Order: sequence, then structure tokens, then C-alpha cells
Amino acid sequence: MPWTKDDMTWMRRAIDLARSGEARPGTNPIGCVIVRNGEVIGEGCNEVDLRHDATAHAEIVAMRRAGRKLACHELRGAVLYTTLQPCGMCTMASIWAKIGRIVHGVGRDDVHPMYFEDRHLDTVDFIRDAFRNDLALEGGLMVRECAALYVPPEADVPKEEQFNR
Repeated sequence: MPWTKDDMTWMRRAIDLARSGEARPGTNPIGCVIVRNGEVIGEGCNEVDLRHDATAHAEIVAMRRAGRKLACHELRGAVLYTTLQPCGMCTMASIWAKIGRIVHGVGRDDVHPMYFEDRHLDTVDFIRDAFRNDLALEGGLMVRECAALYVPPEADVPKEEQFNR
């Protein structure tokens, strides 16, 4: 896929947010930036532990901030950049927010399985089943840089240290 200069710029911002999430107590290294017409309208990192809120994924945090900034729940024409392929919840929220394009760094095969639910739900299925032919999902942007934020797929992580299990 030929990525644009803007795609690279915004994914770098998402990576920076993920790194800040790794460094701050209560946050985690997943970063997300939502851009519309060349302007950041929402951004964030995973704040699940900080907020004691299972829905405070980076994408949801960024969507909430975008909604507040725009005083609107619809984000038509926006592009969501995230360092990790969105989970089912975040994909469905993107559908409901009418985001036009999702760009992610690493996908489920690029990281340890603990980052995704065991049922192997495919976010592309959510988009297709929602009859959204105006939402593009593209992955693999800056995959090496994004993968460096996470535990690799072959890592031997003891079961009791794995999350999302």
C-alpha cells in the first residue's frame, strides 16, 4: 500500500502517544489520533487502568475527545490512526461514529495473542456486516515501529502474566 506523507506523520503521532502511555502509570502503550481535514480532532492512549473503565481503549478515548471538541457524535470524513489493530468494540464504535478510514500499525499476527480476544473476531467482518462500504480499514503502516511497542508473537509469557485472557 502506498502510504502518504500525512499517513506517516499521523502514525508517528500515534506512536508518540503510545510511548507516553507506556511511561505513565495507569496507561498502556496503545496510541490513537483522529484527524479530519488535516487537523487533530481527538487523540489518546489506552487509559483502562487509569480510569478503571474497560472501555477506555485509546480509540474510544480519542473518539470521546473528538466528540467533545466538535460537539457532535458523528466523525464523518475523519481518519483514525492507531498503533494496534482495533478490537471489536473500537471497530464498532468507529462504525457508529461514521469514521471514514481506519489505519493501524500492527495486526493480530504481529503481536502476542494476549492482545486480542480468543474468538478471533475479524474487524473487517464488523465493517462488512454493518453495511458500511464507505469505511476503509488499512493495516501495516510503520509496522516495525509499532511492533516494537508490544510483546512479540513468539514470546513465552507465563499465563498468569498475560492480560485479556
